[in-house]
Amino acid sequence: MRIVIITGLSGSGKSTAVRALEDEGFFCLDNLPVTLFPTFIELVEKSKEMVRDVALVMDIRGRDFLKGYEKVFQEIGEAGHSVEIIFFDATDEVLIRRFSETRRRHPALESGSVPEGIRIERELLAGLRSLATLVIDTSELNVHQLRERVIDRVKGEQGAKAMTVHLQSFGYRFGIPLESDLVMDVRFLPNPHFVPDLKPFTGLDPRVRGFVLEQQETGVFLAKLRDLLEFLLPGYRREGKSYLTLSVGCTGGRHRSVVIVEELRNFFTGKKVNLKVTHRDMEKG
Repeated sequence: MRIVIITGLSGSGKSTAVRALEDEGFFCLDNLPVTLFPTFIELVEKSKEMVRDVALVMDIRGRDFLKGYEKVFQEIGEAGHSVEIIFFDATDEVLIRRFSETRRRHPALESGSVPEGIRIERELLAGLRSLATLVIDTSELNVHQLRERVIDRVKGEQGAKAMTVHLQSFGYRFGIPLESDLVMDVRFLPNPHFVPDLKPFTGLDPRVRGFVLEQQETGVFLAKLRDLLEFLLPGYRREGKSYLTLSVGCTGGRHRSVVIVEELRNFFTGKKVNLKVTHRDMEKG
């Protein structure tokens, strides 16, 4: 297994790092007592789920961890597992500001000032910092930049996991899907429902598809929508968005929205995304 230890100063961005690794498929566990490391590794090895990437958060909250981590890391390495330590740090000024914004007490002290807590924590973690595979100073990083830095480090040339794009058609008659990130209303397009020969069929039928696509408004709309998506996708990726749900709606969700979603399926093919397509209301009549 590949085991990444996430550690460092309180307020330095460990939680953001863990969420990034979870999105990349890591099994993440926070504040596991160091004495349970070997048991945890043994259980994961025996698991049928074939866990290969594990991230463990260890910090000042687990005082026992600070006493026995060197021996445990050595045992894990001798068992054939890869152990990496990523230490997160920031300047005292930045850490003090972050604690001021969250109004949390410093975990190194039951009472006392935040600066004093930071000083004590630095002393306690000095040995662990010296063993770190990588030290990341988050003082000048926002959450999106930090996420990108972590993913670049742990994924290397493999890069971040592809964004998942969910395309779905729906009928406004049945309500807008609550999980939608983007909603496109195509009720302005001519409606096959009012064409007797087309009404019984869905947007998957070539006759309905031909009717919708031959409309001048459809061509203009698709061209503008493709341009919009070409602009948005890189921006979403930079901001660390891992899942995008694009919902396209018409009145009943049987004809126009289905055709447009199928056209978007072609657009997204080959764009290095994990694509999912559903037609929520197509069979509701």
